[in-house]
Amino acid sequence: MDIILLERVEKLGHIGDVVTVKDGYARNFLLPNKKALRANEANKKVFEANRAKIEADNADRRAAATIEAKDVDGKSVILIRASSNSGQLYGSVSVRDIVDGLVADGAKVTKAMIVLERPIKTLGVFDVKVSLHPEVVVGVKVNVARSPDEAEQQAAGVNVIDAMFDTEVGGFTEAYDPNAEPGEIAPEMLEEAASEGEAEA
Repeated sequence: MDIILLERVEKLGHIGDVVTVKDGYARNFLLPNKKALRANEANKKVFEANRAKIEADNADRRAAATIEAKDVDGKSVILIRASSNSGQLYGSVSVRDIVDGLVADGAKVTKAMIVLERPIKTLGVFDVKVSLHPEVVVGVKVNVARSPDEAEQQAAGVNVIDAMFDTEVGGFTEAYDPNAEPGEIAPEMLEEAASEGEAEA
């Protein structure tokens, strides 16, 4: 389907561009969200007649979004979640979770502004785009951790899952003498026990 763009659409074009897209994309997204018009003769005339106003409105919205961007750009959202030992979350982080975190921090964002390319299903720090306007996109960090302490470590660049396995102690390790009979006590342990006994006496 040929359409006329009413605003900049990433990977498609700018205001006034006539582009060809799949019918489903036009019908389900671009047309209902007023991002485009069908490119027929009547709509082309209407667009050209209103082009100056459409571009002026877009410039106003872009200016407002640029001001709002200062309150959003670079923000960090900490989300505490339960996970397995491998760092896999029980569930995933949704767009709603990110919006709630940003709004709680004073940012004015909606679900439609969050560009989450794939669901977040593991612990870690993720870069997420926030599209305040088709021409104003900023970045925020989403820090998914099991506790505020881990969130601090991750923010400092520590991979908490790797760190956990590096520092994990394998429990009690027994002194091993390859020549000892099964069930026999290693000589080193006997010596340690004897010296401790003397010290106590």
